[in-house]
Amino acid sequence: MTPVLRKEKFNLPEGQVYLDGNSLGPLPKHVPARVAEVVRDEWGELLIKGWNAAGWMAQPSRVGDRIGRLIGAPAGSVVTGDTLSVKVFQAVAAAIKLRPERRVILSDTGNFPSDLYMVEGLIKTVGRGYSLRTVAPEQVADAIDDSVAAVLLTQVDYRTGRMHDMQELTGKAHAAGAVMVWDLAHSAGAIPVDLAGCDAELAVGCTYKYLNAGPGAPAFIYVRPDLATKVEPALSGWLGHRAPFDFALRYAPGEGIERMRVGTPPVLQMAALEAALEVWDDVDMNAVRDASIALQEQFIAEVEARVPDLVLASPRDPQLRGSQVSFAFEHGYAAMQALIEQGVVGDFRAPDIMRFGITPLYIDSGDISTAVQKIEQVISNRLWDASRFQIRKQVT
Repeated sequence: MTPVLRKEKFNLPEGQVYLDGNSLGPLPKHVPARVAEVVRDEWGELLIKGWNAAGWMAQPSRVGDRIGRLIGAPAGSVVTGDTLSVKVFQAVAAAIKLRPERRVILSDTGNFPSDLYMVEGLIKTVGRGYSLRTVAPEQVADAIDDSVAAVLLTQVDYRTGRMHDMQELTGKAHAAGAVMVWDLAHSAGAIPVDLAGCDAELAVGCTYKYLNAGPGAPAFIYVRPDLATKVEPALSGWLGHRAPFDFALRYAPGEGIERMRVGTPPVLQMAALEAALEVWDDVDMNAVRDASIALQEQFIAEVEARVPDLVLASPRDPQLRGSQVSFAFEHGYAAMQALIEQGVVGDFRAPDIMRFGITPLYIDSGDISTAVQKIEQVISNRLWDASRFQIRKQVT
């Protein structure tokens, strides 16, 4: 089996252990040259001809197929473009139209707030008595009943890494006649995903975390192939039209997954994404998962042995968490700022979570030990108590 570790492919600042790839993946070394080539040779020389000659218009589906391999989706079922929030809106809007007689959208209190905000906005827009019901993550299965039109869940909890059972909950949704929508923001490139196998109707995700496509990189949306010609796009954008360059005054949805396109593809960001995905060409996601679990277990064992003030906030069972480990600490924000100054980069999530992404493509056992050593120094010596670390920055 091809080794997972490929640290040499990434731009990793010397003297730094980067444990924040679950928030923003590092830059693959070959991406700047590819983006520069697109700017110089395609935009610069081809100008508007690039839409045809350089294949810009076909990017969203072409790149979608490359992502599809990593999430267990068949060719022609994934398209990229727009932001994750837009894709959440699209997916949930399409889901409730598939169950027009029902009025409940179910999610959980561990979901990423933006997903819930988008559902709230959708409900205000649609009206007609829809409501958002949120329950504790462990109560989701029991809350799925015949009033639920759609279930929207993020597979891996952004705070703790707790992981929903995709197969089980999709089955529960279907047994109750509901539509299943998965947010794979913390799954794609982190854990094996089998969308075709679990039979979920829709899924969305971002590409700037584990897929290393850069800040603001476009999101993706998946529609189960048998529904691709049935879902009704709530955002009926020009490029989701069946024949956009006919400039018809009335919208006609495109064929298959193409109807889930909305606006003009962000060509430069898409070029960065497409180049970044080359890192994954020979990667087996099961091998990634095995390596990730081994590193997580090492990290937890060493932190608990050397830094007892930190309390594990992630599930103890590695099969129940994604590719991150979180610890709770009363002074978590300040401690994380001090740790970053020491060369170990993680991040913080309110109210007290210190979050560490474990990404085995560029993290190895030595990095884990170095990180724990620095964590011990920060906590044991109360380095976090310095006043400069108490000031909250705009991004935590």
